[in-house]
Amino acid sequence: MNSMKVLHIVKTAVGAAWAYHQVRVLCSLGIKVVVALPSVTEGLAPRYRQAGATVIPVNMDFGVQHLWRVPGALAASRRLVREVAPDLVHLHHVGTTLATRIALGKSSPIPRIFQVPGPLHLEHSVFAGLDTRLAGPQDYWIATCRWTYQKYLDLGIPSERVFLSYAGTDIKPFTGIRKGHLRNELGISSEVPLVGMVAYIYAPVWFLGQRQGLKGHEDFMMALRLARQTLPGLRGVIIGGPWGNAAWYESRLRDLGAEICNGSLTFVGARADVPVIYPDLDLAVVPSHSENCGGAVEPLLSGVPVVATNVGGLPDLVQDGKTGWLVSPRNPEALARAMLDALQNREEARRRTSEGQKLAEHLFDVERVGREIAGVYEKVLTRSTRSN
Repeated sequence: MNSMKVLHIVKTAVGAAWAYHQVRVLCSLGIKVVVALPSVTEGLAPRYRQAGATVIPVNMDFGVQHLWRVPGALAASRRLVREVAPDLVHLHHVGTTLATRIALGKSSPIPRIFQVPGPLHLEHSVFAGLDTRLAGPQDYWIATCRWTYQKYLDLGIPSERVFLSYAGTDIKPFTGIRKGHLRNELGISSEVPLVGMVAYIYAPVWFLGQRQGLKGHEDFMMALRLARQTLPGLRGVIIGGPWGNAAWYESRLRDLGAEICNGSLTFVGARADVPVIYPDLDLAVVPSHSENCGGAVEPLLSGVPVVATNVGGLPDLVQDGKTGWLVSPRNPEALARAMLDALQNREEARRRTSEGQKLAEHLFDVERVGREIAGVYEKVLTRSTRSN
């Protein structure tokens, strides 16, 4: 393993924390890791270097609205792989994965692993088709939830080329100790029921037919208004800022919240202290329309009950009646009923949350996941050697 060199291509230096945590563990196992990032100074770039990885500035990100960047991304991909000469390429995002496959071609002898960050592109036939049709015999996939794993099998990918491994995180910061910082900030006591949604704000994507952001902020606000008809003192908070160019959408959500929640909802923007303030919530709500395991991991690690929608990877962790409450998506009425059940049955909420916390600590412990990924590398390289 010490002689293995792996190139990780990550489209952002300020997000994708799961990639950083994974690289940190892989470096500790003696794997030589090179990380391609848009910047060597911003965001997580210094932490990648501190972990022992070599960081190279390469920006391969592009969107549908920036197709003119594609030739540059393809050239950058070819140059990067030629200079690094890795044993294996590990990709973390859809756009950079497709660009790398196009740039290197189907016949490239270097194995490529696409660790799928979420199911969104697989929910649309055009992008799912691109994913599979551009792949060659040395392409492999790591699904990060069971839905994604099964989807690739349904698309005809052989089972020996698809692995299942959850996107690990550092579980140590999530202590579950309520310190009251968020409640003090909001000006509410420990007795006031507080429900929260923690998620970046993504603007609707027009070419995917979206009219709302995929995180379901509008559904949360509507559910809060409905739940307050039974619990008038209930307060809500939305934690997380806009992602990319979504400031206009955040502004629209704030206006909508002020209109329908009658002062009971507060937006606090992006925060760096999420593990500290999570325990101030009595309930976390994950109303996503499309999701991996997403926002359900951190609240359960923090000992906070979770109501989530039955989409993507959320059922892997939030098992209705066992580790939380699971409801149909785009259904504020069902969300409100589940929220009230969790808030009014505290003993049952504690039981489910305890089970969910154990499951989250196992599935998402990055130390375990990192070793699992290293095992995937060994399997892929062994198969590649045999095929050559």
